[in-house]
Amino acid sequence: MFLANALVGLREGLEAALVVVILVAFLVKTRRTWALKYVWVGVGVAIALSVLLGAALTFGTRELTFEAQELIGGIASIIAVGFVTVMVFWMKSAARSLSGELKGQLDRALDLGPLAIALVGFLAVGREGLETAVFFYATAQSAGAGNNVPLLGWVVGIGGAIVLGLLIYRGALRINLTTFFRWTGIFLILVAAGILAYGFHDLQEAGVVPGLSTLAFDVSHVIAPDSWYGTLLKGIFNFSPRTTVLEAAVWLLYVAIVLPLFLRGPKTADPVAATPAPAAEANAPA
Repeated sequence: MFLANALVGLREGLEAALVVVILVAFLVKTRRTWALKYVWVGVGVAIALSVLLGAALTFGTRELTFEAQELIGGIASIIAVGFVTVMVFWMKSAARSLSGELKGQLDRALDLGPLAIALVGFLAVGREGLETAVFFYATAQSAGAGNNVPLLGWVVGIGGAIVLGLLIYRGALRINLTTFFRWTGIFLILVAAGILAYGFHDLQEAGVVPGLSTLAFDVSHVIAPDSWYGTLLKGIFNFSPRTTVLEAAVWLLYVAIVLPLFLRGPKTADPVAATPAPAAEANAPA
């Protein structure tokens, strides 16, 4: 669970960091640094709301019955998978024009005033933040109560994304984002398949979906759930040694449809490598 959450946190955090880098670099280059504080206000509000949503989902459901918790957990898992699926495809298709679109939105907002500027910062970061909050709740539910490994993974991943964002802004780091998002996208699709399967397992335990006792396979005598390799498979891919027919069908169907669609088509241009480094832009004449 640590590795999967760290990777999702790194990817979501890096997307948000790239957006902030583009907005800040644009304002610095065009010598309109007076608007930076409004961008940061929007970013701060987006982060605060994301944290509040994650806390509300995580702590607000603890007093519910077991069936209600499983129902909410199953629904949250399915929603989280939807978010992640849209995220990997959106970055694949929008990366090429991301920088230009963000600069255009901010340029128009500068003419409208501080509230519009803050709204650009809020919307730019808020989507990743809300996705992260729902996905964190889903993975925390699958890990079980009292397990802090998912939270630690998120902290490490998002912390790494912040460091990478600062290095990119300073011009100290240039990474091939096309390759990065492609390989992390493949891994996230496999992680999302496990989350989706576990979400349907939650719905089965809640009594909403039948088939809880109809197993596709039971390899618990080979892969013990409490073994290090069983824990590793559970933590990364949500693999269960006792998998129901519905779980197996959902996993296979998701991977069979989503993975080929993601791998198909031309690669996108690198949104950072295709433009001058922000640090260089900041020193260029207006």
